[in-house]
Amino acid sequence: MAAREEEPGEVTRDRPWIMRTYAGHSTAAASNALYRQNLAKGQTGLSVAFDLPTQTGYDSDHPLARGEVGKVGVPVTHLGDMRALFEGLPLTEMNTSLTINATAPWLYALYVALAEERGDDVCKLRGTTQNDVIKEYLSRGTYIFPPAASLRLSTDLVTYAVKHTPRWNPMNVCSYHLQEAGATPPQELAYALMTAIALLDSVRDRERSASRSFRVSSVASPSSSTRASASWTSCASCAPSSSSGVVCAPSATASQTRSSRASATACR
Repeated sequence: MAAREEEPGEVTRDRPWIMRTYAGHSTAAASNALYRQNLAKGQTGLSVAFDLPTQTGYDSDHPLARGEVGKVGVPVTHLGDMRALFEGLPLTEMNTSLTINATAPWLYALYVALAEERGDDVCKLRGTTQNDVIKEYLSRGTYIFPPAASLRLSTDLVTYAVKHTPRWNPMNVCSYHLQEAGATPPQELAYALMTAIALLDSVRDRERSASRSFRVSSVASPSSSTRASASWTSCASCAPSSSSGVVCAPSATASQTRSSRASATACR
């Protein structure tokens, strides 16, 4: 469905920014009360801060979690915690950021499981998983598995989310931690771009996303050679189609768009 063309001189209003406060502390119930308070005061989205045991894959009762539970965020170790965290909050009407990396697939799975338990249409879930585990090796250090295994898990999240929760942003490149770890601004930008490219290449190579979700372009390297680089477009930004669900790759040619419409099957 084509977007309406603007008339000359017409003034249009962009969609407002989503306003989030990075928050979470003590317990799931206490954090829920904080979220309700913030939303009542006009906040338009949530950004969940998880404690270090949750970030690194430890249950709250694990010996290594002692002294850190609920300290810098909310502890979430099972579906019951997720229920308490979002008690009374309509998941399909919100935009939630799960600010988590090494355990992002698990926290995302709990969020989706809660929506399914409530009988919600998971295709309507909107939000973000940070899912930027590569920068954990370069800066914060909250990784669990070796790099290759971690990248595989990040790829799993992306390929699943694109198909089942198309309005969800499965990955958010977070580069400011690199600067805090000593990177210069050019280095910060370079590492951020390479992180994105690494994940995109992994998703492409896994062949779990439809080829219509990629656009190949040539990128000049420092040695003046060129390499093919795929840019991935999330269905969250796709144009709705009344006949075939969603149409990816807004920059595609007319023939590619027709092919996309014929093959689009997710979340009709």
